[in-house]
Amino acid sequence: MKEKYQEQLKGLCCVEISGESCANCLTLMPILQELCSKRDDIKLVHIEADFSTTELMEEWDVTRVPTILLMEDGEIFARCAGFQPEEILEIWLDAKIEERKNQ
Repeated sequence: MKEKYQEQLKGLCCVEISGESCANCLTLMPILQELCSKRDDIKLVHIEADFSTTELMEEWDVTRVPTILLMEDGEIFARCAGFQPEEILEIWLDAKIEERKNQ
């Protein structure tokens, strides 16, 4: 399953994991699209949590939606679960990416 997303997960990625009937997920996606479009150092990848991605969700320890994973070349370095307001997400995103760059 992971191989299916291998190409998409190259480089620095913000992975948004959501469920199709999740209201918070539907609200979060446009916010993340806006935040990521303002940056040239990260790309947004959407993965639907459903029966076809169960194995991936288990591997990544995703237990609820929405979940946001920050990854670099497929390696998770930060996670955030549940809906967050845009201001909080932007601060979190900036801080985690900066932290990663300084490692």
